[in-house]
Amino acid sequence: MSRFRRLLLQVFFAFAFAFLLGAQTEESAEPVSPDSTEPDKGLVDVYVVPITEAISSPNKFILRRALKDAIENDVGMVILEMDTPGGRVDITLDMMEMLDRFEGITATYINDDAISAGSFIAASTQEIYFAPRGKIGASAVIQGTGEDVPETARQKVESYLLANVRVMTEDDPYRADVIRAMLDADFEFKIGDEVIKPAGELLTLTAKEAMEEYGDPPRPLLGAGIHETIEELLDARFGEGAYRIRSFELTYSEELAKWMAAIAPGLLGIGMLLLFIEFKTPGFGIFGIAGLILIGVFFLSNYIAGLAGNEAIIAFVIGLLLVLLELLLFPGTIVFALSGLVLIVASFIWAMMDIWPGEGFEFSAELLAQPLFNASIAGLIAVVGAMIVARLLPGSFLERSIVLSTAVGGGGTTTVNPPEPSGPPAGSFGTAVSALRPGGRVEVGGQRYEARANVGTIDRGAAIRVLRAEDFGLVVEEVES
Repeated sequence: MSRFRRLLLQVFFAFAFAFLLGAQTEESAEPVSPDSTEPDKGLVDVYVVPITEAISSPNKFILRRALKDAIENDVGMVILEMDTPGGRVDITLDMMEMLDRFEGITATYINDDAISAGSFIAASTQEIYFAPRGKIGASAVIQGTGEDVPETARQKVESYLLANVRVMTEDDPYRADVIRAMLDADFEFKIGDEVIKPAGELLTLTAKEAMEEYGDPPRPLLGAGIHETIEELLDARFGEGAYRIRSFELTYSEELAKWMAAIAPGLLGIGMLLLFIEFKTPGFGIFGIAGLILIGVFFLSNYIAGLAGNEAIIAFVIGLLLVLLELLLFPGTIVFALSGLVLIVASFIWAMMDIWPGEGFEFSAELLAQPLFNASIAGLIAVVGAMIVARLLPGSFLERSIVLSTAVGGGGTTTVNPPEPSGPPAGSFGTAVSALRPGGRVEVGGQRYEARANVGTIDRGAAIRVLRAEDFGLVVEEVES
């Protein structure tokens, strides 16, 4: 059983190393009051979520995870602290839809810029606040290269963006027109007889301009207030001491892992390939450790993306343990390995599904499409990689280690093909020329055969006895030498 204990230790240390990077993530995911760690139902809990730099996938990951966390913790208000020059339209639309899922108060604190895509995200929140130097606007749709989008495509994108803003701001008489004025240079924006923006230019508002009042009764054009800090904003909104800021900050490990979410299928595929190599390779187990680390990073990156939760990780660990039980203790029973593989595959798909708390869970094509596609990519990487390793590296060190050729255990004639069932008779004695866990190679009468241990594992060099011959090798047991 020494081999079994060593393998379990390898699994333990691999997971410990893989999730060491995520230890800070777990700590930062639990928002903590700066004044008290005990809940106080008399206070309004507020999340402050940073939306900075260009709008891209990391911003979406941060917002999705923050909103899910806010829903689970009954947070009363989510504030986007925004300073962005704009970014991708598809990511912007996703973020706008996410904000609509949160039933509490949503707000944006513009400190200092909400330009282009940032203005649409800000407009999707219920309240918009400004730092004194805050600015919002200049929202024309352009290509990533900076060039204008073709007219027809531009009109479609603009129409869809504006429709989303109108749906989310039905109670605000000015906001949809303000955003349109920021987006469409040909649109003349008037309130009554006063022209706010003439045709031929895009609207950009300063904090002061956003707070100017129009109409009867008079109300601010866009802003809900100008404040030096978020604390000052909340003092004015709820009263001093009536709220608690629950921080949502990224650690260095999250900053690294969030970029890995884009290559999650690749991490998963390479991880599975390395586990395959580990299964076929005797020795220290470096391939298995590396494979488990990559799979651990896969789960961590999806956690940062606001997808994977602890449930998916627990399902994977249980599945892995069931497979190990099949391989090391109960070979041939099938039920443990099959159940374990189902759990492992399910955990991979689960980790990529965008499930929101409080909305129930129903399988749908939309929910499963991207996870199944990513899982297929990962499976393809693993299968093709295994074929390359097994077929295209003949004679190399790696190939010799994996297929356990004559280099393992010294010289002698090797029988590469599975022996016929009429091969070495039952009761024949021999030696294990590689570790059997449960599969490996044995030598009987000067010939080498594929074999598997009947129960448990057998160390390299141990004396063995043939129990029977099967289509794909011998079944052997260890005997005392």
